[in-house]
Order: sequence, then C-alpha cells, then structure tokens
Amino acid sequence: QVHLVESGGGLVQAGGSLRISCAASGRAHRDYVVSWFRQSPGQERKFVAAITWSGGTTYYTDSVKGRFTLSKDDAEATVYLQMNDLKPEDTAVYYCAAKLGFHRASVGDKRTYRDWGQGTQVTVSS
Repeated sequence: QVHLVESGGGLVQAGGSLRISCAASGRAHRDYVVSWFRQSPGQERKFVAAITWSGGTTYYTDSVKGRFTLSKDDAEATVYLQMNDLKPEDTAVYYCAAKLGFHRASVGDKRTYRDWGQGTQVTVSS
C-alpha cells in the first residue's frame, strides 16, 4: 500500500497558476501509475491527469490539455501538477491516487485505484 499526501491547494484568480503536490511513501513500486482526480460539489470524481512512475509518460483529460502539466521527482517520491490559466470550472477538491500497473484503457477509471490521498482544495475565483 502507498500512502499519499497532497498539498499546495488554495485560492487563485482566474488566469492564475497553482502547483499541487502528491508525496508518496510506503511500498511504492516503479510500475505504479499516479493520477490526479478532482471532485466538485454534487459531481462525480473525475480524472484529470496521470503519470507512469517508471517512464514518466503523461496523460491528460481534454479540458486541461495545454494548461496542466505533470512532473515527478524520483528522489522525493513526489508528483507535481502545475496548473496554469486556471478557470472557475477548475474549482474542486483534487485527489491524488495510485495503482500498480498501467493500462491505457483504465487509467482514468477511479474504480481501479486502491490508494488515495485526502485531497486538497483548489478554488478559482472569477
């Protein structure tokens, strides 16, 4: 099991930027996939982006392509989500999740993730 802790959320004006972090500890494995999901009030938790730990390959949902960028620090076992040109519709609680093994068809399926962080609030004002 991997323990995940998110940080870096906050309040930002539309058009601004934030970087949120996901620090992993425990039985991390090079074949892990680490993803970000977000959930707005009354909405389902939705996939945002994913990164494979070994190769660093990234995947993004269409609504954030060109604005959000994933990166990782192997030494710190931390994944970063740089969010630029933020929009009010990006407002949500952002959750970090991890699972062992990569399958392109299921990378965005929250039901396949076992390990989750507690979430960090991102609020974008208009």
